[in-house]
Amino acid sequence: MCAAAAPGAFRLDTARRARPVAEETEACPEVLEAAENCPTEAVSIHLAKTGEAVFPPEE
Repeated sequence: MCAAAAPGAFRLDTARRARPVAEETEACPEVLEAAENCPTEAVSIHLAKTGEAVFPPEE
């Protein structure tokens, strides 16, 4: 699902698991959509400069 939602940020490996293309990427709606819809909740997004959590939001 990640690779379909944000193909510029994720790709499938040989085991057909989504992997990030780069350790850091620009924020965009597609990457946020991928994180929100990840069935295994494996995607988290943090601001690069501060480390503040964007997704999942801190409670």
